Amino acid sequence: MEPQHYMRIALDLARSAQGQTSPNPLVGAVCVKDGQIIGTGAHLKAGTPHAEVHALMMAGVESYGADLYVTLEPCAHTGKTPPCTDLIITSGIRRVFVASIDPNPSVNGTGIGLLKAAGIEVVTGILQEEAEQLNRAFFHFIKYGKPYVTLKAAATLDGRLSTQTGDSKWITSDAARTDVHYLRHTHDAILVGVQTVLHDNPFLTTRLPHGGKNPIRIIVDRHLRTPTTANIVTDGAAATIIFTLDSPKSRTVFFEHPFVSIERISADVPFLDEVLKRLASKGIMTLFVEGGSRVHSSFINEGLADELYLYMAPKLIGNGASLFMDDTRNLMGESESLRFLDVRQIGDDIRLHARFVKED
Repeated sequence: MEPQHYMRIALDLARSAQGQTSPNPLVGAVCVKDGQIIGTGAHLKAGTPHAEVHALMMAGVESYGADLYVTLEPCAHTGKTPPCTDLIITSGIRRVFVASIDPNPSVNGTGIGLLKAAGIEVVTGILQEEAEQLNRAFFHFIKYGKPYVTLKAAATLDGRLSTQTGDSKWITSDAARTDVHYLRHTHDAILVGVQTVLHDNPFLTTRLPHGGKNPIRIIVDRHLRTPTTANIVTDGAAATIIFTLDSPKSRTVFFEHPFVSIERISADVPFLDEVLKRLASKGIMTLFVEGGSRVHSSFINEGLADELYLYMAPKLIGNGASLFMDDTRNLMGESESLRFLDVRQIGDDIRLHARFVKED
């Protein structure tokens, strides 16, 4: 079999843990000897054994003289778990195939260097593009020190998120809304503006037929208008963080529930950028933004949006709010550029998945 065959299996294993490993990357590993798979593994959660460990433990003594395929460079440092390079070397692995280099400064080539120094042949770049796409949130988190931001919106065919009165229930089908709950499950945190809280009183939880992970709930509320009776304040289903301005005029509100916290941001710093930096300091690597037009427009205008999921329903309204509101761009050359990643039909609706094109 070609190396790409086994690396695809490793990538599928890594993908199976999507939404579980933050702030760690998604990693899969496959151990192969004499054309047969003798061990497989995936990293499932931060603080638990890495993919290489699972694969080598399954292979046991058969790992001597075998090949190991891993989607990300093996770690060479001691964190919550021992370095994987030590186990690979003592297991007698003959060759290691690596899809992508780990951008983490504590690894970044060191793992490969140690394997080569031990006499192990290392082959890099196998399905590198696919591996880096899978871990794009991790790579972004390491490079910029901020969560990877994905916007989500539901709109009619004429691009309206709601009617003139603000009514938006329901634009899309049940199937599309279930798909959104799966996306919530795969993200560390979910963010809305206070207007969404005041208008819809949402729970912002994951409601899937067989359960799911509730993301941490983030509320952008510059003037602290979130009611003490709001569902996100009283339900206890997940932690809630309210970001507000720190100024002498700031309203003082006491939220008695221990899972609700308030973080104040100085008016002297960019508000949303500071929100992202603080979320990163809490280990939040992926952020799902479900705000309305104003919140989405702010993330886009400030260059903080990385991806977009847009659900288009076969309906026409003719009025109301749109995804992106900005009256300063008068030429097509000033438009915001995106690149489609995926287009599919879900129920009666179309889901567009795109990435914002940015200059590094």
